[in-house]
Amino acid sequence: MMKKAKDVQHEVVENAHKVWLAGLGAFAVAEEEGAKFLKNLMEKGEDIETKGKEQLDEQFDKAKGAAGGVKAVAESYWDTIGQTVDDTVTKAFDRIGVPTKDEFKALNKKVAALTKAVEKLKTGGAKPAARKPAARKPAVKKPAVKKPVVKKPAETK
Repeated sequence: MMKKAKDVQHEVVENAHKVWLAGLGAFAVAEEEGAKFLKNLMEKGEDIETKGKEQLDEQFDKAKGAAGGVKAVAESYWDTIGQTVDDTVTKAFDRIGVPTKDEFKALNKKVAALTKAVEKLKTGGAKPAARKPAARKPAVKKPAVKKPVVKKPAETK
């Protein structure tokens, strides 16, 4: 019985450690692949930004002499380009499964909780609960046994 409990405890600690390692591995992969992907996106974004800015500047210079309302349209166009780039990057991250900041925070909390649980198990902090004594049953009363009535013989005179 004791050996089985130790085996179960060992298995729990081992599984918790495996989950911990998987979390670290996922974090490392996300960091490596995410960094490469982010660098690639930034390079492409810089190219698009440069080209877009050049085109926008050309259009802006042409529109400078025109009506004053054209300036507002050009600025709006620039904002739209920026929003489009932001949306494209966000969608690309979603497609390849790059975790969000909130997802990383949640993962870090889970890893911290698992680490704490593993440490607690290693130090013997998780002790089995003490057994409660069995409840006593009330004593069963035996029915009273009637004694036979013995009649005394009548006295004779």
